[in-house]
Amino acid sequence: MSEEQDILHSLVQELRRGTIILGVLSQLSKPQYGYSLVTILQERGISVEAGTLYPLLRRLEKQGLLESEWDTNEARPRKYYIISSTGKDIYQKLYEEWKGMMTSLEGLVHDKGDEDDGSD
Repeated sequence: MSEEQDILHSLVQELRRGTIILGVLSQLSKPQYGYSLVTILQERGISVEAGTLYPLLRRLEKQGLLESEWDTNEARPRKYYIISSTGKDIYQKLYEEWKGMMTSLEGLVHDKGDEDDGSD
């Protein structure tokens, strides 16, 4: 990998970190276990490794944004996560913040593009 590719990869990873949290919270209005969440996110274009997701789920639960419950009725017990009422409130605020940032960035990028091509 070239130095430029390394830099790009690192920057993309930074961008993805925050969006993965939004993506995870957005999909937990119904209980999901880790692997089902990986699958749902991938089907919607957000690739996340299990090694990234499981620590994130534990952290969000510790912060009170998620609740969990073990289902031991199947041969393989699974821990199901669902967004808590605090999590719903935080998610809504994060989502609004993200939309505001996207709007601001679109304005910056668009304005920058106008300067570059000389059109107004």
